[in-house]
Amino acid sequence: MYTFKKETDLKAYDDFIETHGGQYIQCSRWEKVKTTWKCAYYSGFENGERVLAVLVMERDLPAAGKIWYAPAGPVCNLENTLLLSEFTGFIKGEVAKNKVTAFIMDPPVSLRVNGERTEEGHAMHKTLLSLGYTLNPSIENYTYKQPVQLFIPLKDENKNALDAKAILKKCDKGVRYSIRIGEQRGLVAKTYTSKDVDADPSIIEDFMGVMHDTSERDNFVERNGEYCAKLLREFDGYSDLKLVYYDKELDKKLQDERLKKKQEALSQLDGAHEKKARQLQEIIDSVDKQTEHFEKRIKEAEEFTKENRICVAGGLSFYYAGMGSCLFGGTRNVIRNNTRSSHYLNYLRLCESINRGCKVHDLGYVIVKTPVLDEDGTLGPLVPQDNFKGIYDFKKSFSADYYEFIGEYVLVGNKMKYYAYSKLMPTAKKLKISVIKKLR
Repeated sequence: MYTFKKETDLKAYDDFIETHGGQYIQCSRWEKVKTTWKCAYYSGFENGERVLAVLVMERDLPAAGKIWYAPAGPVCNLENTLLLSEFTGFIKGEVAKNKVTAFIMDPPVSLRVNGERTEEGHAMHKTLLSLGYTLNPSIENYTYKQPVQLFIPLKDENKNALDAKAILKKCDKGVRYSIRIGEQRGLVAKTYTSKDVDADPSIIEDFMGVMHDTSERDNFVERNGEYCAKLLREFDGYSDLKLVYYDKELDKKLQDERLKKKQEALSQLDGAHEKKARQLQEIIDSVDKQTEHFEKRIKEAEEFTKENRICVAGGLSFYYAGMGSCLFGGTRNVIRNNTRSSHYLNYLRLCESINRGCKVHDLGYVIVKTPVLDEDGTLGPLVPQDNFKGIYDFKKSFSADYYEFIGEYVLVGNKMKYYAYSKLMPTAKKLKISVIKKLR
């Protein structure tokens, strides 16, 4: 027999979330970020021992009444059907008591991994349907995020930690090459904390320049700088901001060193035996090729006449409960193809997840097309939208596994108001996004 109650000891609640594989969006710190939602915390107990914790966020929506959303659902043993059943009965009572239109959650159970069906996902789908939940098939109307995620495992089959070089060997050849050349082309990186950002607003300004270019290119709706700074502040100790700069002076210094190497090779070429001559010629040809790229970089960056260092990539990351998450990130248009700054940045973020002892590194999601339902009622294959195929290919190139989750599930409290929410809100959301893009 399980008992459930509203939680008042948020430290004990957060400790449970973090030690039982929860996500940062399920802990009490999230309330301080999502200030447009009211938050309540529920815990479940068996014989006085905490076995479940769930964050419930409430929002009033025009024509839809109160919507309750539990990010990623409850933190508990999701295979314990009795616990899920009793929790569902409890939350149904809370929904009725508070006159809530719908209770929505998206439990992190995979439906497919790299296209292969998982039995856990289909079993969970059947369990939730039997408990009175309905699957929301409308991707456009999802409350928080797409039902996909790309993960890089950081442990081997024996749960031993992998090092960065071992993971890098599994990446595509292009990724390995891009990371190797990053420092050779004038890229330098710096990691910032919330204290750094509060002390120097130009750090967030640089990051938002990156995000603006990324948003324009990939059809994202970027958050404002204060929101990003707030995330760092509220998750202090669990987060960082990495920026990659193109340093023109460093690049020129490296180029001078390459040209010296070429001159030395030229001076030894005359009279060298055949094998040595081939080796020297390879050096000369390599420098000539690198010089061509160097001249293109300098030309592309010449509009930044007053700036020696140009911020070309940036990423905001979280490290929570054994998962490193790439929350926001991207590259600026300037010299992005010449320096491969996106690969360089993401490798550094991966290394940080390893250093912090994470089990997996989450590269984030891609926006997918609305799927056709499978015969068993689950979401069909989740295919990236056309303008996100490039992002999908980029993330897969890091040897990431593609997880498709079972989706968003709903307990309907008021059918008429839920219809208004599910049918009218996607249109309102599209209109809001188009207005934001025009105002940017």
